[in-house]
Amino acid sequence: MAGTGTAADGDDAGRALLALPVDAAGIGTFEVDVATGRLTWNRRMSELLGVAPEDVSGEPAEVHRHIDPADVARVAADVEAALAGIGGYTAECRVPLPDGRTRHLSARGQLITDAAGNPLRLVGAALDVTAERKISQRVHAALESLPISYLAMDADWRMTYLNARAERLTGRSRDELLGRTLWEAFPAIVGTVFEERSRQALRSGEAITFEASHPEAPDVWVEVRAVPGSGGLALYSSDVTDRRRAQEVAAETARRRALLAAVTEQLTGTMDAERAVAHLAQLVVPALADWCVVTLVDDEGPAGGRRNLRDVGWWHADEAMRTTLDAYAERRIPALTEDSFLLRALVTGRSVTVDSGATAAVRSVLAPGQTHDLIAQLAPEAMVVLPLRGRGRTVGLLTLFNGSTRASMNAAGRDTATEVAARAGLALDNSRLYRQQRDLAAGLQRSLLTRPVQPDHVQIVVRYTPAAEGADVGGDWYDAFMQPDGATVLVIGDVIGHDTEAAAAMGQARTVLRSLAAAGHDGPAEVLHRTDEVLETLRTGILATALAGRLEQDADLLERGLTRLRWSSAGHPPAAVVAPDGSVRLLAGEKADLLLGVVPDTARQEHEVLLEYGATVLLYTDGLIEARDQPIEEGLQRLQETLTDLAADDPPLDELVDQLLERMLPPQPEDDVALVAVRLHDQRGPRPAEAGPNRTPPGFPDT
Repeated sequence: MAGTGTAADGDDAGRALLALPVDAAGIGTFEVDVATGRLTWNRRMSELLGVAPEDVSGEPAEVHRHIDPADVARVAADVEAALAGIGGYTAECRVPLPDGRTRHLSARGQLITDAAGNPLRLVGAALDVTAERKISQRVHAALESLPISYLAMDADWRMTYLNARAERLTGRSRDELLGRTLWEAFPAIVGTVFEERSRQALRSGEAITFEASHPEAPDVWVEVRAVPGSGGLALYSSDVTDRRRAQEVAAETARRRALLAAVTEQLTGTMDAERAVAHLAQLVVPALADWCVVTLVDDEGPAGGRRNLRDVGWWHADEAMRTTLDAYAERRIPALTEDSFLLRALVTGRSVTVDSGATAAVRSVLAPGQTHDLIAQLAPEAMVVLPLRGRGRTVGLLTLFNGSTRASMNAAGRDTATEVAARAGLALDNSRLYRQQRDLAAGLQRSLLTRPVQPDHVQIVVRYTPAAEGADVGGDWYDAFMQPDGATVLVIGDVIGHDTEAAAAMGQARTVLRSLAAAGHDGPAEVLHRTDEVLETLRTGILATALAGRLEQDADLLERGLTRLRWSSAGHPPAAVVAPDGSVRLLAGEKADLLLGVVPDTARQEHEVLLEYGATVLLYTDGLIEARDQPIEEGLQRLQETLTDLAADDPPLDELVDQLLERMLPPQPEDDVALVAVRLHDQRGPRPAEAGPNRTPPGFPDT
């Protein structure tokens, strides 16, 4: 107990001792007479010190012989201080026991004075705290062995304990921290998530776990569990920097994979890679940069020259800067000097990097003019130009820019950007090769699918729509030509297969049929029969569907305003006729004839129908009505319904055909479609302007 007492009579000492724990409580008591210096203690005190009562000499130094020598000086000093008038006495010491064990004693005392304040006696009590000390030591050992930091505070935020891990994590020793408040020792955490969550835990009485960067070391991350209890708060903290970095790496890897997947999907989703690459800017911003520009290198033009460069796509993360970027991208290429970063990357095929001061660097390679002001407004701090390479050549360039508020591109970001550039380059080169193949195929197609004749008042429109995949050429064909007697022959056909071999087979079949029909006056059935024979004789192995029709008119039919259509089908979908009143019917025979190439000597059926002025005949290949998820019967019904709907507005023939294809075909057709549409205009007047001029072979009449 602290303070001093006063002896009111001779029994004061006894009353003071009675106020302390008594023998029954297992507490030893002692008394030092100030005047004589004599020391006395009770039996329990002898037991605590491990000495027999009869061996007590009464000298104060007696006790020193029974305690650990390491504690003697401290205990003596505490006693001297109490006798000197400080009054309160508190001491702890260790007592070696004969059996080798050590007992821990905790003693408290009080100085008794007379009325004048003169010291009379020092009385006190001692308690065996060995068990408590062992528990405390175990607790201390447990706390010290914790693999995490432990810091305890009282209700006033004053630190009362911290383990060795806490010392290492905070970088402070116990002597620096114990007794100070958390806010005094660590002012940097005031106003942060540390203060917010710690106060929340103490206020709510519930434990709270959170992660945050170390207030004094932002690169270090800790996980903190704030646990309230015993009127204070304990903070259990562990360094999770490695885990956090691993999570960031995993997240960065996931973002990289997602970006590359999006880039791949965009680039492979269409063969128009130029358009896809132009949209690339919106994928890499802001994932890789604050803004960027995508440049294409045209196939023609001097290698490495700026004349064959064109910026096709750009994007800025800041919406307010997009108008400025638009203006810059539109003017950039003409303003480039010969030593510009873009041309340097184009010529060398290697990336060019500016880590800082990019605004000034870019200005220095731009010709004076408006681009100087625009790049100053865009204010890039860093930039990198990445060539888009495809099969040993640079087909484009990707320029990434970062402002001053964004850190320079790290190694992972550079790797991702390089991978994006590689994929874009390959896609562009594939597009170039596809374009060349497409142009070659288109030339072949044009040579095979010639323009139709336009005899008299007969208007003929043809269309060829390739499948979404392939080289824009296949086994479908159309034809329209005249026989020597002036009749017009219409043909639609489809060789089995869809590739260049099918295209070559189509060319043979078309040439044979065209040659046979154009040489005489045979009707459609005979033409198909003879074509079958020739294909068999030549051992072509061709299998094809075909429908041949012949438009003919004698004087009687001319006077009646009618035209005869004779037709024969070799396993081909039926032609459709749109009457002048808008009704639609399909020209199907009683039974379907075999395909060309199956039985060469098969008999072919021939049918005929009379058509009025204004009638429209439509011949087409099966790609118009067939699909993987649509049987041919449904396709034919849909064709009739669509034609009926379109005919209601009586559009010009070209418009009718284009609208029909638009409605019937999906955005990515699965098969080629060839189509021949014929409209019979009124012969009592001039050929209408919408039908265009007559076009007939030399020697045939124009009217």
